[in-house]
Amino acid sequence: MEKNQENQTNFVGFILLGFSSSPEFQGLLFPVFLCMYLLCLLGNLMIILLIFSSASLLHAPMYFFLCHLSLADLGLSSTIVPQMLQSLLSRTNFISFSGCLTQVYFFVSFCAADNFLLASMAYDRYVAICRPLHYATIMSYRRCIQLAAASWLLA
Repeated sequence: MEKNQENQTNFVGFILLGFSSSPEFQGLLFPVFLCMYLLCLLGNLMIILLIFSSASLLHAPMYFFLCHLSLADLGLSSTIVPQMLQSLLSRTNFISFSGCLTQVYFFVSFCAADNFLLASMAYDRYVAICRPLHYATIMSYRRCIQLAAASWLLA
């Protein structure tokens, strides 16, 4: 008896379902998400540029961590949104396994960096409130760099 050949498809990726299957609604969603993404980029870049424009702000621990938090938010929004915009624009709802794993890796890394930076900011405020006389020695610029570097490396 001859072996029956079955139809086999080798599909190496994921099909993204998205928000809507109707093309008219996807055409409406693209400019909305593009505007939100551009506003997010613009806001975070403005924070970074304003902090870097003033040396006194860059050496203040709160603004130093705020700058790093804005960098983490830039990376966080830039991992997911461009793929979503490309999917809405081209109407191709496909992402490869390696592309998905890369996207998830960077998303989780930036989320972890975000959380560690928020913990560093909380520590800064704790020292400012509970140890105000020792604040300048405890939260030196070197300590801020160490906390930020640890946040990025642990993520």
